[in-house]
Amino acid sequence: MTSKMTTSSAQITCRTIDRIHVSQLSSQQFFQCYKKPGIPVVITGILSKQSDWNLKYLSEQLGSQEFVLRYYGRDRYQQAKSQWRNIGSGVTAKTKTFDDYADLLRSGEAYEQDIYLAKCPLHHTALMQTEEITAIRTKLDDLGFTQPASTLNLWVGPGGHTEALHYDPMDGTLIQLHGSKRLVLFPRSQTANLYPYPFYLHLWHGLKLRSWFSQVYPDRPDFEAFPKLQIALHHRYEVVLNAGEILYIPAGWWHEVTSLGNEMVCSVNRFWRIYPASRAILFWGRWRAYLGSLCAIPRVILSVIVALFGPNRQQRIKEIMQML
Repeated sequence: MTSKMTTSSAQITCRTIDRIHVSQLSSQQFFQCYKKPGIPVVITGILSKQSDWNLKYLSEQLGSQEFVLRYYGRDRYQQAKSQWRNIGSGVTAKTKTFDDYADLLRSGEAYEQDIYLAKCPLHHTALMQTEEITAIRTKLDDLGFTQPASTLNLWVGPGGHTEALHYDPMDGTLIQLHGSKRLVLFPRSQTANLYPYPFYLHLWHGLKLRSWFSQVYPDRPDFEAFPKLQIALHHRYEVVLNAGEILYIPAGWWHEVTSLGNEMVCSVNRFWRIYPASRAILFWGRWRAYLGSLCAIPRVILSVIVALFGPNRQQRIKEIMQML
């Protein structure tokens, strides 16, 4: 099913993602219909009861534990991305306790400065032992997710935050636990039409900028600067992910993620090895991302050396490692 949406310069087709209840999806069906061809799908009914990982609950569980926060700043979204000097986990970072971050969320400062707790490992937190995480891990295992490429990661932020358009070199599962997120997606076939940053920029910027991010705004298309974007927009998908739902994002699928509403939004994600292997071997974007990371090594090593001989050495090293 498709629906029409209007941009400033063109009317395009916005495609939708399949939604299927986990009880109607066997591991074989999931493999044949979604994993083997590399097609996104929303899986519902993962949690048997409505869980609410709200701010009060997270504060009770995480309290004085320290996390790395990303300071994006809202002004960046009004700039052309050619003016950006950092992106994703390469933005300015500070380490604070979760209680301190909760205060920033309650006061509105987290919204005003666009401060995000992103990609923080769960394995050393009390959340790892909760019923929700146990249920999620069990049901993902039943669907054939048996080869993780990362730990489970926590994402907490204010409504209105946007993770800019990018792709991942591995399969991913995004699990929504409080609030909702809107995702705009494009298949990996549209990579050239989405103008990714060149991989060699890592030689100068290290991991501050990322070659797997796009230079375009999918909701504010500039066809004069990026004429091929008109082609990509005809392959645009959109979905709203609600609490208790999981979105499977195959490697190479471009996605921009926006937290909806005015309250805190909470998600957990995990990356997985690509299977079948043919989908990984034939995926140029995977090798392109690894080549960019290779180019970043000299700058990363230099940053570590500077941190070792500077103030707040332990904190600075932690912030650098969080970029990897």
